[in-house]
Amino acid sequence: MKFVDEVSINVYAGKGGNGCLSFRREKYIERGGPDGGDGGDGGSVIVVADEGVNTLVDYRFTRNYRAQNGESGRSRNCTGKSAEDLVLRVPVGTTIIDEDLGEVLGDLSAPGQQLVVAQGGFHGLGNTRYKSSTNRAPRQTSPGSEGEFRSLKFELKVLADVGLLGLPNAGKSTLIRAVSSARPKVADYPFTTLVPNLGVVSVQAHRSFVMADIPGLIEGASDGAGLGIRFLKHLTRNRILLHLVDMAPYDGVEPAESALSIVRELERFSPTLAQRERWLVLTKSDLVDAETLEQRRSAVLDALDWQGPVYTISAISAEGTAALCGDLMTRLEECREREAADPELLAAERELQSRMQEEARQRIEALRAAYRARAADDEDIDDDDDFDVEVEYRV
Repeated sequence: MKFVDEVSINVYAGKGGNGCLSFRREKYIERGGPDGGDGGDGGSVIVVADEGVNTLVDYRFTRNYRAQNGESGRSRNCTGKSAEDLVLRVPVGTTIIDEDLGEVLGDLSAPGQQLVVAQGGFHGLGNTRYKSSTNRAPRQTSPGSEGEFRSLKFELKVLADVGLLGLPNAGKSTLIRAVSSARPKVADYPFTTLVPNLGVVSVQAHRSFVMADIPGLIEGASDGAGLGIRFLKHLTRNRILLHLVDMAPYDGVEPAESALSIVRELERFSPTLAQRERWLVLTKSDLVDAETLEQRRSAVLDALDWQGPVYTISAISAEGTAALCGDLMTRLEECREREAADPELLAAERELQSRMQEEARQRIEALRAAYRARAADDEDIDDDDDFDVEVEYRV
């Protein structure tokens, strides 16, 4: 299937049914009085987070969604049937944005969580409702109100505790294969990973976390080069970022320069995301001798002026991965305990995620605007923002 993480759609709630104007007419009953019933309510549009859905691809090809209208009232005080709500199922981790207002309506981050995005119209009143002691034969009714209309954008951000960040071929996919049951494609050429991959890392019984592997970044990614910039927004939900640096690069570029290039792109994409807790992981240690490894390690630490945790691993031989995952699990549990004990810390974390997501959204929109401007000036550029690729998405 296609992995689609962003779509725009239009939703139309149903109109409420009109009230009925009717009078009772039966044999031997004079002046039976009003008996017009009320209309039914229009259907609302509700978005529900569903664990069984992994992608927004269904919404890429169908853009308009309409709930049914409520039925009109009938004589004999019969109320019109209310319309059923229209339920749109999306992956867990979807953010709903009103495109006209530029406002975030909700963030569905838990299974079963739901949000009414368009309220159905309310029913109209039949003339029975207007009967009184002074108005015995009312001819007033009211129409049902119109349902709401919204232009929405769905943004999917994968839910993971740990995110992998690095250049193409830094060893991200190899690491997630080594520590989880995820099986992303691994090859000896750049841009093997085309979409985010998720893996559940089990450290011990009942102790596990989710790791996310996103496509690699390249120099100039913050200006739209490569694939990685499209998926950096998925890291805004991650509690810890692992910055992977290849100690045996295939292209001969110094690891220190590679590490710096990732930091520069991250800062340009989202300054807040660049300040996120980040651990340094030096990969492919088995491909260089001990002396070269130590020289390159020192160069990377000096170039980054690094003060945080540092791990040297060889994912393919599982060297150092157990210690890395164990420390990650301990750190994540500490964060969860602190946030559970202090609601202010939890609120601050959510506010930080919102700020990162807003910065990411603004950067991506700016890149798209620049791309469309170039397409308008150059007929050879295809002004088509559909960059989806055929993949099988697994967790």
